[in-house]
Amino acid sequence: MQIRYLHTMVRVLDLDKTIAFFKLLGLEEKRRIDNDAGRFTLVFLAPPGQHECPVELTFNWDGDDGLPSDSRHFGHLAYEVEDIYAMCQHLMDNGVTINRPPRDGRMAFVRSPDNISIELLQQGEARPPAEPWTSMPNIGHW
Repeated sequence: MQIRYLHTMVRVLDLDKTIAFFKLLGLEEKRRIDNDAGRFTLVFLAPPGQHECPVELTFNWDGDDGLPSDSRHFGHLAYEVEDIYAMCQHLMDNGVTINRPPRDGRMAFVRSPDNISIELLQQGEARPPAEPWTSMPNIGHW
C-alpha cells in the first residue's frame, strides 16, 4: 500500500495578512478555490518549484468562533532556507517577530499572523554564530 503526502492545512483568520506573511518567506500562490456553497476559500502556497508540498490556507468566510487560540494545537511548518540570517533579517525588516533567534546558526522560529509556528532551518551546515543573533533572547513561545 502506498501513501503520498498532499499538503498541510491551517485555518486562518485574516487571509490577506497570512498570504503576505508566507510571501515574505518566499512562497507563491499556486491555486485558489472559492467555495460559495461552503462559504470558504482555500489558498495553496508553495516555494518556487516545489508544488508537491503546499500549505493550504483555509479561510472560513463567517469566521472561526470557538477555535482555540493556538490553531488547534498545530505543531509547526518547517522550511529550509539558503541563508537563515538573511531570512530572519528580511522578516524583521518587515515587522515579523523572531520568537526563537538563530543563535546556533541553524534554526529559528517565527509565527504567522494566525499564530502558526514556522521553523526555519539553515540549508546544509549551520552558519557560524553571529550578532545580533547570538545575543538575542527568545520572545514569546514558539
